Amino acid sequence: MPQPDPRGPRPLSDVLGELFALRGYGRLHAMLELQSAWDAAVGEAHRARTKLGDVRRGALTVTVDHPALLEELSAYRKHELLRALREACPDARIADLRFRIGRVDD
Repeated sequence: MPQPDPRGPRPLSDVLGELFALRGYGRLHAMLELQSAWDAAVGEAHRARTKLGDVRRGALTVTVDHPALLEELSAYRKHELLRALREACPDARIADLRFRIGRVDD
């Protein structure tokens, strides 16, 4: 008599969860959530002049299009922006913001 599959039938939610993890949908959703929180925190005036990068070791990299904007965000608004991101996206575990100059258009 053949042995039944030890895994047996599995709930669809488990299978979909694994598929989403393999395809990176969870990470994509988290980045979209983080982008939305960033847009709200930085404001309409600077939204198009910044671009979010990766989160590595708790630090979110933000590219800005001009040195004056980099100075404003890093020296004067960093703590405010960090607090807003932590409140809106606590699961992202953002501990620091790192700003750099670069192109922000796609």
